[in-house]
Amino acid sequence: MRKLALLEAGWRDPGEILAGFAEEPFALALLSGGGGGRGRWSYLARRPVRTLIVRPETPGDAFAAMAALLGPTLETDLEGPPFQGGLAGLMAYELAARLEQAGHGGHPDWPQLACGLYPSVLAFDHQARRVVAVGRGDTDAAARACAEDTLALLSAPDVPPPAPDEPLSEAFDAITPGAAYEHAVAEVVRRIGEGEIFQANAARAWGGRLRDGVSPLDLARRLIASSPAPFGAYFRLDGRAVVSNSPERFVKVAAGRGLVVETRPIKGTRPRGPTPDQDEALRQELLACEKDRAENLMIVDLMRNDLARVCPPGTVEVSELFKIETFTNVHHLVSTVTGRLAPGLKGLDLLEAAFPPGSITGAPKVQAIKVIADYEGPRGPYCGSMFWAGFDGAADSSVLIRTVSLIQTARGWSYEAKAGAGIVADSDPVLERLETEAKIDAIRRALLGSGA
Repeated sequence: MRKLALLEAGWRDPGEILAGFAEEPFALALLSGGGGGRGRWSYLARRPVRTLIVRPETPGDAFAAMAALLGPTLETDLEGPPFQGGLAGLMAYELAARLEQAGHGGHPDWPQLACGLYPSVLAFDHQARRVVAVGRGDTDAAARACAEDTLALLSAPDVPPPAPDEPLSEAFDAITPGAAYEHAVAEVVRRIGEGEIFQANAARAWGGRLRDGVSPLDLARRLIASSPAPFGAYFRLDGRAVVSNSPERFVKVAAGRGLVVETRPIKGTRPRGPTPDQDEALRQELLACEKDRAENLMIVDLMRNDLARVCPPGTVEVSELFKIETFTNVHHLVSTVTGRLAPGLKGLDLLEAAFPPGSITGAPKVQAIKVIADYEGPRGPYCGSMFWAGFDGAADSSVLIRTVSLIQTARGWSYEAKAGAGIVADSDPVLERLETEAKIDAIRRALLGSGA
């Protein structure tokens, strides 16, 4: 796969094209929306030439296996899309047990890691309204043929998404009752007061079943339309599917002159207001809140430490601190930490150094993971990452918040969705519960229909 071909075509919606192969094993979509630089590129990929699935009983080093699968560094076209083929897939939260020796070692229904090697990708440029087909092969002719085959996906007929008011699920039930969550928050606050940790991200779960005839793709397309986010995703395994509507980048490594590193942790949330004035008041309240700023700063320091594992001294810096970003449902407080990878390292090295994301664990990270495990069962995809790692050493990844994990049973598709909150010393259990409900609301409305 040393040769590369890029072919350009006119715009089509990636959700329409995904509909043509969404039920195939390892069908993959990284779906960006919401505008801005982080919402520029979406990617579709299918039929990986090799796959890797890691479970708790799988021997060996998962990241070494990924590096072996990816192979030696290959050049890419710097004028093309950031992802021009390579590894992509799911790192479930329980992959952390292999790295940090903490938390639950496995989930009964999900592997720790599932990814594929994709020599071809369809890249959708939302800014320029164009599609680029990427193909790789051992010769120029083989690379072009691979790109042409991928480009042919654009001829698929349009499949309309479900009507906005049509329910995809009859119910959206709390698996973790509100009172139980408030009790867990109070316990975490107690342990913070005793000096065990400074912060932990505690989550609660909801669940239900899709209606007959409804697929995970229907949910993914609903979320793209109703609540666009820069790190949406769809990933299909055998009898499993992940649908994500995440606003949060985990870590990124950009190719070019040196490998530049970025992470953008989210900590601090307010719901959107019903009127413009109330919305702005909530935005300003978040920006001024000392508790949320302290919570954000703890995770910024944690991520600086994680990046310093693979970046030379003096290259890690905070380029943005306490920036408000607004999404369909919520305002978030976001900071940006950047760095430069040490010579000889690649995107997979950064993913290994930083996983699991600090924003959904806490500080100190390992002890926070242990505390979380005391109050939650295995998380599975939730709070893991959807990622790609390119042949050129570049990479990008999301934090799998605002994510639905779906399992196909004899009765249809069952699902689970979770939302969490960062707990610190002065956290109020009721307010933290309300925060989880604000965060999950876009998924709830997507599942129950626009009138819910």
